[in-house]
Amino acid sequence: MSLRIVAVSGSLRGASSNSALMLAAVRVAPPGMTVEVFDAIADLPHFNPDLDIEPAPPAVAAWRARIRGADGLLISCPEYARGIPGAFKNALDWLVSDPAGFAKPIALWNASPRAVAAPEALRLVLSTMSGRVVEAASLTLPLLGRSWTPEELASDPSIAALLRASLQSLTQAVEPPTD
Repeated sequence: MSLRIVAVSGSLRGASSNSALMLAAVRVAPPGMTVEVFDAIADLPHFNPDLDIEPAPPAVAAWRARIRGADGLLISCPEYARGIPGAFKNALDWLVSDPAGFAKPIALWNASPRAVAAPEALRLVLSTMSGRVVEAASLTLPLLGRSWTPEELASDPSIAALLRASLQSLTQAVEPPTD
């Protein structure tokens, strides 16, 4: 069985630790798992229920299709002003009216042990949307203090082991197809 995981960073920052984690996940994914990074949340229009019609705006349709086609999700989101960054919350808002694609296992990765409000707010939003946060696959890493490249994260033995263990836990949480 091949699993397709969509990885999303909640940051738009070019040198984001959260984005580096998503790219590191691609490199450490276990056999049988494909991690695809969705890096176009900046392309989504501001959520407006008047625009939430068929056909959806192209960027929204692409975002929804990626989520619908995934077996699970991997999210790493920074904390801004003790909350979820606006651009990422906007991306989630576009998924609210499309719940068929969202009830999936989700691993939450946190790049900063100081960030506690955003992960909790994110858990609340995701549970409201029927997302299933897999606590065994969720982790907090102490990445502050230096810039990490995806390659450095994937090759650091202790960090790579944590990422692999998380992805393995996410694999175990994905329900087999009922066909």
